[in-house]
Amino acid sequence: MSDSVLPATEPRFGSVDDVRERLRSVDYLSDEGIAGIVYLADRLGKPVLVEGPAGTGKTQLAKSVAEITGARLIRLQCYEGLDESKALYEWNYKKQLLRIQASRNTGEQSGWDDLSDDIFSDDFLLTRPLLEAIRAEDPVVLLIDEVDRVEVETEALLLEILSDYQVSIPELGTVTARQIPLVFLTSNNTRELSEALKRRCLYLHVDYPDMEREQEIVLTKVPGVGAVLADEIARIVRSIRQLELKKAPSVSETIDWARTLVLLGVEHVDAETATSTLNILLKYQSDIAKAAKELSADQPGPGRPAGSASR
Repeated sequence: MSDSVLPATEPRFGSVDDVRERLRSVDYLSDEGIAGIVYLADRLGKPVLVEGPAGTGKTQLAKSVAEITGARLIRLQCYEGLDESKALYEWNYKKQLLRIQASRNTGEQSGWDDLSDDIFSDDFLLTRPLLEAIRAEDPVVLLIDEVDRVEVETEALLLEILSDYQVSIPELGTVTARQIPLVFLTSNNTRELSEALKRRCLYLHVDYPDMEREQEIVLTKVPGVGAVLADEIARIVRSIRQLELKKAPSVSETIDWARTLVLLGVEHVDAETATSTLNILLKYQSDIAKAAKELSADQPGPGRPAGSASR
């Protein structure tokens, strides 16, 4: 690791409770564990690796932290084939060639050294998310989304950047961060990340919320939903997630389903209503069929919503 000294950053949060209350103010309902990790990441200047199933609010956590701190969100969306030129920087080769051609056409007598200094300058540099976050003078939250999708070589690049918060550009020299950004790396666990990357980060696992918290999320995020309907939605979603599905419903899909039911004027979810709207909650026909069978087998009695059986 480099011996470079990173600039001190003023604490963004006063306490764990401060994190939790400020996240709540932007409708992100965190538990003690989530708020605690965000607080420690701020105080220790360490990245946070957030793992868990897709759709549990990992990306939204970074967005919400950026919002409550007034920081600019810089997002690097990871994918197979992502390389240094798309993650860090590349030179604008077309613009460089035009500059060289213009020099020849005007008969400039400058040597290659002078021309090289010109075309390998900031005017010809295309910054990508990692370099942009390092060079930023304003507060930044860097979101490296779905890091488990990149190859091992790109993961090594991320590790190098996050270790020193600096980048070496051969033509320009070393660029060191003016501040320590808050960094969130999200992973859906599609592959195992390296031990070196995990050691560099604080670890947070974000799972599906418990029934009470999901009910609270629905009440917070869906205008016009009543407490009874929110409770029924949370119970049904919990029962569906316990089935063997290709993809369990995410929190965002729960919210979409709740909004759908409100738009349809539903005040009470019976098995028929739930079954007819399962395509909002589930995205595979085999999952829809399983859930429909479960709901029809759990026909409610008087005053008992679908999915209310204890499991």
